Amino acid sequence: MPEKLTLDLSLILPDVPDERDACAGRLTRLLQAEGLEKVHLVREDGGARLCLHYDPQLFSVSRVRELAQAAGAKLGNHYRHESLRIDGMDCPTCATVIEHALQRTDGVLEASVSYAAERLRLEYDSEKIGRPAILRRIQALGYAVLEEGREAGWFAEHRELIFSGVAGLLLLAGWLAGLAGAPRNLSLGLLLGAYAAGGFYTLRDAWQSVKSRRFDIDTLMIVAAAGAAALGAWEEGALLLFLFSLGHALEHMAMDRARKAIEALAELAPKTAVVQRDGVEIEVRVEDLQRGDRVIVKPGQRIPADGQVASGNSAVGQSPVTGESMPVDKQPGDKVFAATVNGEGALVIEVTKLARESTMARMVEMVAEAQTQKSPTQRFTDRFECIFVPIVLAGAALLIALPPLFGFPFAESFYRALAVLVAASPCALAIATPSAVLSGIARAARGGVLIKGGAHLENLGVLTAIAFDKTGTLTIGKPRVTDVVAISGNEESLLTIAAAVESRSAHPLAQAVVAEAKGRGLIWSEAGEVEAVTGKGLRAEFDGQKVAIGNAKLFDGKPIPDGIQQQAMRLEAEGKTTMLIQADGQFLGILALADTPREGVRQVLERLHQLGITKTIMLTGDNERVGRAIADAVGLNEVKAGLLPEDKVKAMGALAQRYGLVAMVGDGVNDAPAMAHATVGIAMGGAGTDVALETADVALMADDLSKLPFAVALSRASRRVIRQNLWISLGVVVLLIPATLFGWAGIGLAVLLHEGSTFVVVINALRLLNFRSPIVENDRPVLV
Repeated sequence: MPEKLTLDLSLILPDVPDERDACAGRLTRLLQAEGLEKVHLVREDGGARLCLHYDPQLFSVSRVRELAQAAGAKLGNHYRHESLRIDGMDCPTCATVIEHALQRTDGVLEASVSYAAERLRLEYDSEKIGRPAILRRIQALGYAVLEEGREAGWFAEHRELIFSGVAGLLLLAGWLAGLAGAPRNLSLGLLLGAYAAGGFYTLRDAWQSVKSRRFDIDTLMIVAAAGAAALGAWEEGALLLFLFSLGHALEHMAMDRARKAIEALAELAPKTAVVQRDGVEIEVRVEDLQRGDRVIVKPGQRIPADGQVASGNSAVGQSPVTGESMPVDKQPGDKVFAATVNGEGALVIEVTKLARESTMARMVEMVAEAQTQKSPTQRFTDRFECIFVPIVLAGAALLIALPPLFGFPFAESFYRALAVLVAASPCALAIATPSAVLSGIARAARGGVLIKGGAHLENLGVLTAIAFDKTGTLTIGKPRVTDVVAISGNEESLLTIAAAVESRSAHPLAQAVVAEAKGRGLIWSEAGEVEAVTGKGLRAEFDGQKVAIGNAKLFDGKPIPDGIQQQAMRLEAEGKTTMLIQADGQFLGILALADTPREGVRQVLERLHQLGITKTIMLTGDNERVGRAIADAVGLNEVKAGLLPEDKVKAMGALAQRYGLVAMVGDGVNDAPAMAHATVGIAMGGAGTDVALETADVALMADDLSKLPFAVALSRASRRVIRQNLWISLGVVVLLIPATLFGWAGIGLAVLLHEGSTFVVVINALRLLNFRSPIVENDRPVLV
């Protein structure tokens, strides 16, 4: 009979990001070719595992393990994966240039560049091309690769600004030399120097774009500057390149601020950890920690890895991961996350995830990936640019050729055409949306909300309807005692009897009764002769009395007093489960239990209504009565009950037809199908569950709804900023085109206003990094 061995995929293919990589498929095929019966991938405990089925008559366990490790090493040597930090990109076009160049290089299987994160994700066939050749190709394009842990240096970080400053000084010197009557060659030499310094990076980017058969803003600027020189208007051409390069430098510095907001998250995690091995405490790099290692975390230190508390008690500040403002008490068995801050107690933590698998590491990676995904507005502006730039070039050509045919001076016609080129260059438009998306996603991550792309950021900002799962989302997810109705005696004695009997059962309702009694500080002796009656309740002997606790079916054939029946019917009408308690044939009272709403849910929903969410709907598998009771308690507009997972998918389709864009909020597990069919799928508890991180479009890292209004408000603010930026960028173009066409503005004024608008839209977008919105946490408003 075949046997099975399961291995951690990250140990077999350590450089592969996840099981979706092509190397995972290559590995399974390679191992099956070795004679194993079946090889496939599974997900266990949030991680990818390699599952190997083999015949024990042909292979031993150690042999199967050796085959897997050898196959992994072979693939790792053949297909290399790299994540490289690129230095020298000064605009989104640079990322496109690098991608196109590498994708056309033989041996490169995948190349994806994020301008926002300054990262190149690369897969290549090492038998066809080596890493040095790829680095030379990148350097030939005019960019550099920074080694990990090495900073670019002051000059490298500010070189665009330095070149721009040199261009400005040379321009000023050349202009003053001309005014002072200096030899024309001296003035011209200074202006040529201004051209060289101001146009250095612009010419590089324009040349690479032309080679890639793309016409972009850099191309327009170089054409305009060359045209100015051809007319002898060297001062205006130099001014154009100076202001354009200055605008790019300032834009790049401003974007760096948003990038560093994400990099700051990654820097929160400690670099080393003190671990217990073989009875000795040693300090190791966090990357060298293994699952099962026991790490010692002293008071005030940051926790180095995801894990669970093995011993010790402390309060842990989880704000870097979940955004919670108050520390959370931790005791043995509780989960903790890397980069969170230990309080006053020492903790011993058992590592459950490798450094690259930690919640913080995955958050940083997913945010970087999210920044590479274009929002609908950005895709529209990209398409607009692809059409607009050729039209501008064609229009400028016509403006040069046609007026002289009607007696207009060629030189003036040529100059105005160049001025129109500058005026029509959509520089601000190109950066208007990416800068806002980058800032919005960075701010959300800092607040404990992971938004996995610009599309989701924009869509979350236009929603008018949100659907919620009930159990575990709107409610706590487990029953608790809501009413203790004592007919004979007092509440404490009734609850003591109930707890004594129910303490012998593992049923969730029984455990809820015991928890309520303990919460009230009650104590009791042990019940005896306990008999469980399936689907009905319990019978036992306690304190010399024969006690029965359960639903009405437990007492079939026995009269139940009218008062008891009326109380039970009232409680059940509220969506509660009732337990009748009888001792020696006399009914003592009723306990009512329900899955109660989470604290602060009503305030969260009220805040959502204030933000423009007009419809809030519950989708639940529970019955209508229970669902309606919870909906009324928290203030939902609509309830759809008795739904299986496939019914929730149909319900989402119906809601989308009625309301257009609809979000679905759940735990990311049984709600995954409905979330996938929503405009935006929002999962709670992303810090605690890998499924939530993987399946959702938006993950609330803390296991509560308090950050949902913050996420919606931030998305709405991001959309406002994007619209403002588009109006600013397009408004300047609309004003400048006729102004330059009719000769009211020259090249100098056009480029000044143009680059000024570019800088304004970036600064406007950066305001999102300081966005603050009230949320409800522990029933009180908190600014985040």
